Amino acid sequence: MTETRGVHHIGFAVADLDEAVATYARLFAATVEHRQRIEEQGAEAVSLRVGGSRIELLAPTGEDTPIGRFLARRGPGMHHVAYEVDDVSQALRELAAAGAELVDERPRAGLFGLEVAFVHPDAVHGVLTEVVSRGSS
Repeated sequence: MTETRGVHHIGFAVADLDEAVATYARLFAATVEHRQRIEEQGAEAVSLRVGGSRIELLAPTGEDTPIGRFLARRGPGMHHVAYEVDDVSQALRELAAAGAELVDERPRAGLFGLEVAFVHPDAVHGVLTEVVSRGSS
């Protein structure tokens, strides 16, 4: 398997992005690393640094978006875990060959220029999993 560099971030679905950012800043001294609206995913996302770690807050841009549907079904909370890899395309090939059900067959653009792809939660014991890289595959 392509080397996994570790957990890149943990993503959380929130209803109110500004309120969530303020809460994490107040409670955990989190600082905003990047904020971006991702139209093709129907989300606005904020990357926060919390000490040496990173979390991603995701708010829907509408009810009929992946994050909007997630919030309607489950409410706010953990959405996914992202692992950094050297090459998302290679990781997807290897994950598929190992029997993992993929959400994305090819990488797509993610927050702050990352290439991203998701692995179905059924393949990873109920956890939506993302692989991310800075390279272009």
